Amino acid sequence: MKNFYLDVHALHTVPPSNVNRDDTGSPKTAVYGGVRRARVSSQAWKRAIRKDFSDYLDASRLGTRTKRLVDMVAKHIQEISPELGDRAAELAIAAVQAGGFKVEVPKAKDETATAKPARTEYLLFVSNIQARRLAEVALEAEKNGTDIDKKLVKAVLQSDQSVDVSLFGRMIANSTDLNVDASVQVAHAISVHAVESEFDYFTAVDDESGDDEPGAGMIGTVEFNSSTLYRYATLNLGGLLKNLGDPGATVEAAVSFVRSFVESMPTGKQNTFANKTLPDGVVVTLRERMPVNLVGAFEEAVTAEDGKGRLRVAAERLARYSVELDAGFGGAATTTFVVAPSSAVEALSQLGRGVSFPDLIEALESELPAYVRGE
Repeated sequence: MKNFYLDVHALHTVPPSNVNRDDTGSPKTAVYGGVRRARVSSQAWKRAIRKDFSDYLDASRLGTRTKRLVDMVAKHIQEISPELGDRAAELAIAAVQAGGFKVEVPKAKDETATAKPARTEYLLFVSNIQARRLAEVALEAEKNGTDIDKKLVKAVLQSDQSVDVSLFGRMIANSTDLNVDASVQVAHAISVHAVESEFDYFTAVDDESGDDEPGAGMIGTVEFNSSTLYRYATLNLGGLLKNLGDPGATVEAAVSFVRSFVESMPTGKQNTFANKTLPDGVVVTLRERMPVNLVGAFEEAVTAEDGKGRLRVAAERLARYSVELDAGFGGAATTTFVVAPSSAVEALSQLGRGVSFPDLIEALESELPAYVRGE
């Protein structure tokens, strides 16, 4: 059976912003092609994608990355058996520990203080369905007066994977049998051109200050840049099918990933800069054997030229590089869809079938089933 990869490429212009900061508060950057570029880390954009899922996918289909798995399981125990509400935390701890996870149970400092919630020693990425299943396992053991079956807990955590766990994977260092291989790879987004950071000097006035108290109540600076980013991700359809086990669910998850990849944006300094934009152009390809990142089109930093803006030049570069790469190495994409809503990115139209974004979603829903089946 053939295996196909769904590649998503986007040119995405972001105005003055600081969507992804480093440890000093500066916008993240990277050196590529000998010049400094704006950068948004893959981790930041993957979280934005996961958060976007909740806008249109049912919570039962999604997962949570948390140290508070005990709380999640306890809430399900309370819902299923309210009469055991006072023992919900105790039963939830037993269920989580049966999975091989250490649980820290902080004690209240005095009788009037509320104890902090029990937490696992590290973040766990579990589906909401799995949390409910753990609650059911704990309640069944309680009903039968037996210890919780460790093998049964492992089986729960190995099945009913959520859409986001199936896409982005899960690694548990001391329980490798619970690992889930990611079916998606997301590249760090980098600007197609060189960038220099700028600083916004701001002041805030104390509204209650009198006329005899001139000056600002607070002053400071915010570092920012603006850029046209090249964004790329690839989805292994065979790997996603293996994780989810159902062709229909695989298609839905793949389409959801494309939708949220396009529509999401990390939220760093969002209130300061109101920088939420949509991509200027999107190219989605289905390839057999291997995915292809086209970032090499921008190894030489883009500059405005011959009266053309950087976005137009970037679109021409990307289209030309893609055609040349396919001609040189073979293995052209099986199917390519192009969303090119403005004349600035019209060069991308030569790469495949021109569609609107809603039409792209409909086309993927219609055509992906055959690719998932390896046809």
